[in-house]
Amino acid sequence: MASSTIQKSFCTTTEAARLLGVSVATAQLWTETGMLEAWKTEGGHRRIQRASVDRLLYRNAAAASDASQATTEAEPAPRQPLQVVAVDDDVNLLRLYSVRLQAWSTPVKLQTFDNAYSALLAVGRQAPDLMLLDLHMPELDGFSMLKILRQAREMQDTRIAVVSGLDAQDIAARGGLPTGVDVLPKPVPFDRLEAIGRDILSHSRRPQPHSTISVTKALP
Repeated sequence: MASSTIQKSFCTTTEAARLLGVSVATAQLWTETGMLEAWKTEGGHRRIQRASVDRLLYRNAAAASDASQATTEAEPAPRQPLQVVAVDDDVNLLRLYSVRLQAWSTPVKLQTFDNAYSALLAVGRQAPDLMLLDLHMPELDGFSMLKILRQAREMQDTRIAVVSGLDAQDIAARGGLPTGVDVLPKPVPFDRLEAIGRDILSHSRRPQPHSTISVTKALP
């Protein structure tokens, strides 16, 4: 008689973290902020809806299916580039980031995402040096995303720059931004953005390359 396997409708925090490829602490944070649907047993153990885990995995797979990667290498690069993640629902701006950041004198590896969920999954796996974030996005906006990012231990050394058409009064009316977040207007002042990138590298102890530019895009 053939046996059948019934998939559980829930999983533990450890199982969810393993499925998503993030730390247990990040998975716990995502349950607390509502990114993952969960409840606690009478014994105080978290149980996470498997469907909410699958939704995050599906978002990431959909973004990856549209991803392309281009690498330009002039000579062996002994040191690592600046790791940058850009999140904006305007795909034209994401393409502009890809073009303009490749022209920097500072070597860059850029990942672009058109939604907050895919970006959070990516940075949960590997924190970037710099994150560029739009405030006005559907579903999960930049304000909510910042709250999640600032609570994540993995992101404590990541510099965040908000790129938004909102003025200071509008931002304050929405609750303001965490301390230490750079605020840049639209259209993006790329010279100022490049200065932020150089500042990050100047305060970093890790070595940097001089001749490699790698760009990973997650665009439709």
